[in-house]
Amino acid sequence: MRVALIIIVLLLGVGLGYFPRVERLDQKPLDAQFRILREHALRPAKNDVVIVGFNEDTGRVLREPMTLWHPYLGKFLEATVGAGAAAVGLDVVLPDRSYESLVPGYDKKLLTGLLAARRAMPVVLALTAEPSGETRPIYPAFVAAAGKDATGYALFQLDSDGVARRFTEKLGDGGTVPTFVGQLARRLGHEAGDGLIDFAAGPAFDFIPLQDVLEWHAAGDADKLQRAFSGKVILLGGVFRFEDRIAVPVNLAAWDPQAVNMPGLLLHAQALRNLLNDGLIRPVPQWLLLVLCLLAATLWFCSGRPALAVTAMVGSSILVFGTSTWLLTRGWYLPTAGILITLILAVMGRVGYEAALKLRERQKLRRAFAGYVSPSVMDEIMAGQINPGLGGENKFVCVMFSDIRGYTSRSERMRPEEVIGFLNRYFEQVVNLIHARGGTVVCFMGDGIMAVFGAPKVLEQPCAAAFATARDILLYVEEFNAGSRPAGEAPIEIGIGLHAGEAVVGHVGSASRHDYTAIGDVTNVASRLEGLTKEAGYRMVFSKVVAEQLPDGHDAMALGLQAIKGHSPVEAYGYDKI
Repeated sequence: MRVALIIIVLLLGVGLGYFPRVERLDQKPLDAQFRILREHALRPAKNDVVIVGFNEDTGRVLREPMTLWHPYLGKFLEATVGAGAAAVGLDVVLPDRSYESLVPGYDKKLLTGLLAARRAMPVVLALTAEPSGETRPIYPAFVAAAGKDATGYALFQLDSDGVARRFTEKLGDGGTVPTFVGQLARRLGHEAGDGLIDFAAGPAFDFIPLQDVLEWHAAGDADKLQRAFSGKVILLGGVFRFEDRIAVPVNLAAWDPQAVNMPGLLLHAQALRNLLNDGLIRPVPQWLLLVLCLLAATLWFCSGRPALAVTAMVGSSILVFGTSTWLLTRGWYLPTAGILITLILAVMGRVGYEAALKLRERQKLRRAFAGYVSPSVMDEIMAGQINPGLGGENKFVCVMFSDIRGYTSRSERMRPEEVIGFLNRYFEQVVNLIHARGGTVVCFMGDGIMAVFGAPKVLEQPCAAAFATARDILLYVEEFNAGSRPAGEAPIEIGIGLHAGEAVVGHVGSASRHDYTAIGDVTNVASRLEGLTKEAGYRMVFSKVVAEQLPDGHDAMALGLQAIKGHSPVEAYGYDKI
């Protein structure tokens, strides 16, 4: 049974890890891990990327529409060549046709810059897609000027929550496409594989405004250009406040630390930074994930005690999260959702399993012994409030003794089975009346019964509850005599005695056989008062201690001091005169 449950837990944990909705449980912790690493364990990037950006400010300086920026782009390329850049990527929407007929010489200025850059370093032009999915074409002369393998798609795969976390050149149908970043990496001698982008590598990016580069170039400021670009990979693209933004796990814009979404150019730069240095982050092998889920499932064998189980669960969860975070620094990604789900299912499943076993045992115990003890005693036993060992505790209680008068002579005229039937029928209702007001039946003594009010269940007014129960029993006897007694039988008469005081209540007997009872002077006096009922001429006799705790209007008659056997006289009251 337990092995089957462990297998179910393991299958659920591993299986749920592959559901798209559960995949999101991996994404947010991964984002948190990258933020933690950036804050506490940021790794430098030796071969870094320089961003040259244009935004709204650039548009105010360069007044022509972007489609007519050919001269500026040509001068920018000439500046990078003169500065000794390692490579340049243009994430710019280039026109699909020539504007030479409209503005003579414009195409030549850009073509001259592309050819100069191509001879000095790798150049890659970004391809984009139309809303229809078709590739937005670039004027062929510009593509030819950039050279072979000089175009790549500026696209990123988004996860199910709309956040970009990974780099891939694979398509959904199994094919591949060259990407803008991948082409740059290959032209620089690096492989462009698949994997998670390492957002903990390298600081946040700043950018050099395009207009500043053009100004340095126009002024012939070679020192500034070389300090900015010498030996560096340069990406040129838009860094607009509201355009071309994409959701990423961390902030990559040093100039806008409160930004939620980043310019797409920064994501290209971070991915390229990875490919040029330590590479992308790879997922751990599936077999390792399965082994870790299996280890998590073994927490089933942890103690079923909730406190220990929760401690084990929290400690193991911290260990899993910490290990996964550390592995990111080593280039490996360990998804945590499947492991944590398995872990939680194992621990909580064990706690639930143990709770179900205990509940079943309690139900069995209750069914087996419900008829032997009162509900209040059973409830206290089930709740662990009654000490299972021998002994007791002092409590203020009201003790009731009740007895059928003349029962011995009556039973002599009845067959044994009739005697049992008569007593069971009588006690059935009497016991219900006692339990209804919170009393506890301590024992049956032939035709008599002893009950306690105030233990183990604490009552605010045990004397009032006992007195009210006694009156209910007397009314029941009247009804019993009126309709339930066999024809020809004399009506039954009962006597009830009540006394209150301190008593020792608890288990009395041997370790192998004991009863829950009340012992003390209060018990003896209550028994003796019940014996006075016939002599006093009242069906109920109770002590002054009880009377003082009853509400006014109980219609009892003061009987004065009454001598009782083995005890000093007790001031008593009588109720329901015979």
